[in-house]
Amino acid sequence: MWSRLVRPAVIGTSVWRSLFTMQLKTNEFQSLFTDGLNGLSEVFEKHQHELRIAGGAVRDLLCGKRPEDVDFATTATPEDMKRMFQAAGIRMINNKGEKHGTITARLHNENFEVTTLRVDVQTDGRHAEVEFTTDWQKDAERRDLTINSMFLGLDGTLYDYFKGYEDLQNHKVRFVGSAEQRIQEDYLRILRYFRFYGRVALKPDEHEPETLAAIRENGRGLAAISGERIWVELKKMVCGNHAAHLLELIYDLDLAQYIGLPPGGDVDQMKRVWQNARAHAPKPMTVLAALFHSPEDVEKMDLRLKVSREEKTLALFLVRHRRGLCRSRNEPDSIKPFTDFIIDSREPDSQSKVCELLKYQGEEKLLSEVQRWSVPRFPVSGHDLRKLGVTSGKEIGATLQTLRDIWKKSRYQMDKDELLSHVKP
Repeated sequence: MWSRLVRPAVIGTSVWRSLFTMQLKTNEFQSLFTDGLNGLSEVFEKHQHELRIAGGAVRDLLCGKRPEDVDFATTATPEDMKRMFQAAGIRMINNKGEKHGTITARLHNENFEVTTLRVDVQTDGRHAEVEFTTDWQKDAERRDLTINSMFLGLDGTLYDYFKGYEDLQNHKVRFVGSAEQRIQEDYLRILRYFRFYGRVALKPDEHEPETLAAIRENGRGLAAISGERIWVELKKMVCGNHAAHLLELIYDLDLAQYIGLPPGGDVDQMKRVWQNARAHAPKPMTVLAALFHSPEDVEKMDLRLKVSREEKTLALFLVRHRRGLCRSRNEPDSIKPFTDFIIDSREPDSQSKVCELLKYQGEEKLLSEVQRWSVPRFPVSGHDLRKLGVTSGKEIGATLQTLRDIWKKSRYQMDKDELLSHVKP
């Protein structure tokens, strides 16, 4: 399956010491070779341009996973690719990325994003001006983490310039070269570091001290990053391993103020909620809600991060009801308060919100019951009342509410005829 070779590759003042290569021949790798990829490979081979798999897909393949998305890198310029694809009759789509070197080709109903090798000419902490190159090492050098800086040839040859494979095997997350330099090129890399730490590291607190020092010194740069970009990374981090530790670290490193999290967030409560919910796939906002002291904290978070309406309403619901929806003293294990809330709210996502609340509270038994519970349909309509001679709109509304209350007391068991028997003609 594997063959290994270490080739010296010290070039000028570059930061790498060696090029590590080996051969990958796994089922996951072989499964990528569809008619579309074979056709793409033939085009690049015909025009004598190299084409390799890049970035996260290489990392996933080395971990034995078939990647969901595969990005490609090439020595061909965007103009080269356009000429090649046009000559081969290959359709190109969504070429908004062309100025950054990316061309998207469509073959056999598959889209393939191919990006020219690049070097950063100038960066401002958010965006980079780039120029194209044919130097694979230079392109790898501009990437964020060693585990994301590898390439994989279509013949299965791994090209690793910064010990990314070794770090992956040892469950280490390190920046390429200088952590401070990589962070200052794009401050969002701070959150990307945390996200990948949650994916790769086995233990919660094995960070290199110099990495944390660089993050602390440059954390204020996150203030200039758009909320949307921050929220994408933060959500993925909270869904990964070690989420409670990483959120606590965000506070320890004084980063919370720059990314929409409340100052003085309730970290202890967040850790309890994470422990309660982690086995039940909580939504990111379920864990983050534990940090908020009030609905005002949620509003401030939304102003910074521009979360979706669904995410915001879930956070507000959890903050308002985390100590509410109490169970009856006579029926401490009853799901009735929760099912009553779901019925009364009449919102399509109310059952989902209640489930997140039960995850937050660590109520596993009640969570299981509510997840299995099917929301019953109220069997009476205004049309049924009109048939009985109730014609006033105001009276119909009042009567329906009365019947709903009766239906609720019956634990939603009464059928239409039983409920209509309570209507006085």
